[in-house]
Amino acid sequence: MHFRNQIGTMDERSFQRFVESYSNDLLYYAQYLVHSKEAAEEIVSDVFFEVWQNRDKLPEIKREKVWLLTITHNKAISYLRKKEHFISSVNWEEVGEHSIPADVQTPDERLISREEMKRINNIINNLPPRCKQVFVLAKIEKLLYKDIADILGISVKTINVHVSKALELISEALKK
Repeated sequence: MHFRNQIGTMDERSFQRFVESYSNDLLYYAQYLVHSKEAAEEIVSDVFFEVWQNRDKLPEIKREKVWLLTITHNKAISYLRKKEHFISSVNWEEVGEHSIPADVQTPDERLISREEMKRINNIINNLPPRCKQVFVLAKIEKLLYKDIADILGISVKTINVHVSKALELISEALKK
């Protein structure tokens, strides 16, 4: 996305559009990591503050969303370290409207009943923590496996293993 004016810099209006473009995805991911809406909002605010301070470097960024998710990930991990506890599960009901982002739903997915979605969210909630994190980035955020590997510092092969495991567990649970 291009949020720069004619001279290639980001002004306040462009920055506001930039924030509006990415804030929901970053909030969703931060809340997934820290399990607190308030903390997630603070983290995302810090992310955008850092972006504003370094806006002159934005033209060098090739994949803005991946870059922003990486900053969000790092700030969330720092937040958790400061809190001295890492909670390994998220209540997907608390995630609210972002549990299934409308822009990633296909027409078939829209036909899935609320009851089925609740079952699927429960299954996702019970995945092992790293598997769940990879699955969310791959299948809900729709990031490339290479980008997920860069964000999490693991190999693409490991991403494949986690996604396959998640899909297998979800498929088995839905057959019951």
